[in-house]
Amino acid sequence: MIEPTKDSVDLGIVTRDLAPMVAFYRDTLGFTDMGEAESIVGTMHRLVCGTSHIKLVRPRTPPPEAAPPGGVGAATGYRYWTISVPDLAEVLRVCEAAGRPVVLPPTVVRPGVTVAMVEDPDGNWVEFLQADPT
Repeated sequence: MIEPTKDSVDLGIVTRDLAPMVAFYRDTLGFTDMGEAESIVGTMHRLVCGTSHIKLVRPRTPPPEAAPPGGVGAATGYRYWTISVPDLAEVLRVCEAAGRPVVLPPTVVRPGVTVAMVEDPDGNWVEFLQADPT
């Protein structure tokens, strides 16, 4: 059994074009910008969401394949990730204003819990979850 030393996980997202990805996660969603640096694989732009680090990585050599778009039903592997938010309607308003498609409208998944999914510039899905206070 592992013993994590941090209360969250970090996520690496590989992209061919950093600029629109940084704009979405930093400017649209408001993640804290930790800057850009060269890493062992290429250029990495680090952002912070809560206690998680989101690492946008542009490899020195562009990957030969792109992940198929379409979220959960399109392929196996990591297809989406979830961010808990206090005001789902506002998050969706901001994303739509930035031109990001809402691929799953607000949906009650169990009593008191509503989710929606938005597509980032590379076609990755980001789930936003709002839980009613109990």
